[in-house]
Amino acid sequence: MGRTMIILGIDTATDSVSVALGNGNLVMAHSDAVSDRQHCEALAPMIDFVCKQAGVSFREIDAVAVDIGPGLFTGMRVGIAAAKAVAFSLDLPIIGVCSLDVLAAAVPPTDSVVVAVIDARRQEVYWAMYRTIEDELTQVHAPGVGPVTGLVTDVLERAQHAQFVGNGALRYRREIVEGLGTSLPGCDFSSERFSRPTAPTLVALAHRRAMQEQWQAAHELSPLYLRPPDAEINWSTRSVS
Repeated sequence: MGRTMIILGIDTATDSVSVALGNGNLVMAHSDAVSDRQHCEALAPMIDFVCKQAGVSFREIDAVAVDIGPGLFTGMRVGIAAAKAVAFSLDLPIIGVCSLDVLAAAVPPTDSVVVAVIDARRQEVYWAMYRTIEDELTQVHAPGVGPVTGLVTDVLERAQHAQFVGNGALRYRREIVEGLGTSLPGCDFSSERFSRPTAPTLVALAHRRAMQEQWQAAHELSPLYLRPPDAEINWSTRSVS
């Protein structure tokens, strides 16, 4: 697979559904919708829509890319299940991409530390940090989960100007700014436009990885869970009480 590939990208890890078809660095078609509780209903029609818009049949797709989280558990499962179904039915390789990588990759080039933050609900956030090293966006702090105070501590330890991106950063902007105080060289927050990972960026990242044959079989793919699913937590709490 050394040639340019047509990749179907599926991103349902947050409160939106995003689907795209990409051919190399070209986004052929994409569709996005905020759908907090209707990921399953929205996804199939959107996949059909982008294929028709791009004039691409399922048989012309070379690989499937999917956001594996961290994110909302139900949304992640819907997207991963759909990606696996397409990959299995067409015998295609699958490329799983971290949601925080997708968020960070959408930020315009910067010398700052990019801090990708997703609202994990229950007063917690998911986060990871990135720097551009030799023209390549590189993860410099692995994904974590916890209260905003934990995020602030990790950012303070780097002691560098920070560019925050993601719905978690926007939701907890005041707490982040207050926590950082004047200890950093400074920080900025990306706009609402960059608040959620999207399939066009996912496809672009997946294409780079596909060119290096960084894919896997559908049965090998698993979600990136940083904490137990909410249903498991609720059951544990109920059992203890």
